[in-house]
Amino acid sequence: MFEIATVACILFVALLAGSVWIGLSLFATGYLLLAIFKSNIPMDIFSSGVIWGSLIPTPLLSLPLFILMSEVLVTAGLGRALFSGLAPWVGRLPGGLLHVNVVGSTLFAAVSGSSAATTAIVGNVSLPELQARGYDRQLAMGSLAGAGTLGFLIPPSIIMIIYGVVAEQSILELFIAGVIPGLTLAALYMIYIALHQTISRTQPPGERATRGELLAGLRDIGPIAALIGAIMAALYLGFASVSELAALGVLGSVLITVLMGRFSWRAMLAAGRRAVRTSAMIGLIVIGAALLNSAFGFLGIPKVIAEQIAGFGLSPMALIVVLLAFYAALGMFLDGTSIIVMTLPITLPLITAAGFDPIWFGIFVVVAVEISQITPPIGFNLFVIQSQTGESIGTIARAALPFFGILLGFALLLAVFPDLALWLPRTLQ
Repeated sequence: MFEIATVACILFVALLAGSVWIGLSLFATGYLLLAIFKSNIPMDIFSSGVIWGSLIPTPLLSLPLFILMSEVLVTAGLGRALFSGLAPWVGRLPGGLLHVNVVGSTLFAAVSGSSAATTAIVGNVSLPELQARGYDRQLAMGSLAGAGTLGFLIPPSIIMIIYGVVAEQSILELFIAGVIPGLTLAALYMIYIALHQTISRTQPPGERATRGELLAGLRDIGPIAALIGAIMAALYLGFASVSELAALGVLGSVLITVLMGRFSWRAMLAAGRRAVRTSAMIGLIVIGAALLNSAFGFLGIPKVIAEQIAGFGLSPMALIVVLLAFYAALGMFLDGTSIIVMTLPITLPLITAAGFDPIWFGIFVVVAVEISQITPPIGFNLFVIQSQTGESIGTIARAALPFFGILLGFALLLAVFPDLALWLPRTLQ
């Protein structure tokens, strides 16, 4: 079995090193493993069962719709509206306008579902503004890198949809379970920023906003707040399924572009094309991982790994720590979607056998994947910020290090207090 695992790693790494797309690398690795070690299995089973079965779950229909909603909002210039709307409200807080990174990311995460998109939209506006006003550049980049990860945790979340489909769990429950952890993590980021600026005394002097500026701020963030309110109300009151919720979000995002005077057919077509590209990329990863996981199943790898880990006699908390380190290491080389679809067939049975709730584990995995977004060398948020600032990945990674620590601590906090994720779904059942 060790021989098979070694061959699988070599094949996958070699394909990635050859600049083969991740989805195709997963697909080819699974196919070659079976061709080498299980050649008696007819390969045509993958043309019908595995590949088609990985794409037909109804909840996956919501995935391209949520992506489209995010892309439409990008065309509306949401980043500028978020900054101008939030600046009067947070300017006098300890940490000042740095909190725009966190609050703005929290709001955009509630209509995006993507960590990289959240980082890009908020950072395009906030980083130049913060630099122009004399804020700590390192803290500005670090807080944006950390806050951008909220795009995965606060619903609607693309990663949660993938987890729900692969783990066969309720996506609505996952969405509900992510709210309190998402807001708690945002609060921890804001507390750190406030303490850092209070102790370092590097915050530029703020100006008290007038009542007119506060009202103008509310007008700027009003449309996005209304869309978030509509989505959350439909979610918690059970008025819509996940797919219907996504369709409602697309409609709302189009209305926002009309209200902001940014609607054009050219912009809508561009948003549609970007959504198709992103959805196709995720679909290819899902297909490739489905074939690779099927190959692992035929070869008996998940069972052997589970038996070996069970043989260590780890306590539930020790198992969580090991898995957190495992996901953090994978995040250095793979994106979140690939991590989830590749590992769940192995890790989910371990977790359920240890007595953990699958919904809770979904939130835990999302936090672990968030860590990967700010972990070099393949931290997507780091690359987004590099494109905006021109700084090296090492410099941005060092700036994000405190927020990496907050994420690690928060993951362990979830393990100690699982009700952070489970209380709200139980209450609304």
